[in-house]
Amino acid sequence: MNTPHPLQQLAQHLLGKALHELEPEETHVLETIRQRRPISRDVADASDAESTFGERLSDRVASVGGSWTFIVCFSLTMLGWMLLNSDVLAHFGLAFDPYPYIFLNLMLSTLAAIQAPIIMMSQNRQAAKDRVAARLDFEVNLRAELEIMRLHEKIDQRIQQRLDQILERLPEKHPEA
Repeated sequence: MNTPHPLQQLAQHLLGKALHELEPEETHVLETIRQRRPISRDVADASDAESTFGERLSDRVASVGGSWTFIVCFSLTMLGWMLLNSDVLAHFGLAFDPYPYIFLNLMLSTLAAIQAPIIMMSQNRQAAKDRVAARLDFEVNLRAELEIMRLHEKIDQRIQQRLDQILERLPEKHPEA
């Protein structure tokens, strides 16, 4: 007699589906149930394990470029550039980028042209992290739901066994004539 695969039995019993009909997340959940191991994982760890050097770099650039520290330092640098080229160096006739600061504008445009796609890469990566988080949340929720169903089933079986034991102990009632 051909016995079904344990995973097939779990799929049929818990989800009412054949093994080949399951989504990858459902198969993963059933596999962790079968192996009796936890399913929850840290989203950051799962995402970082799959990330490339470029993706991690784009995250870092986006985190620095989107901070108040960067804004303050960048503003101070631009103000210093303007003061240096307007007053200090102009006083000695050595201003290398006098008003209207054409070289500064070129540098700012270059920075924006480089920084924008890097920030977009980081946003795309964040969206991918969010999808991973949603998938992991689904797996944990499904596992919890299936385990609760299994516990209900065990409790129901135990209650039924207990009721059967009680009924066996009761004396049979015979109508007296």
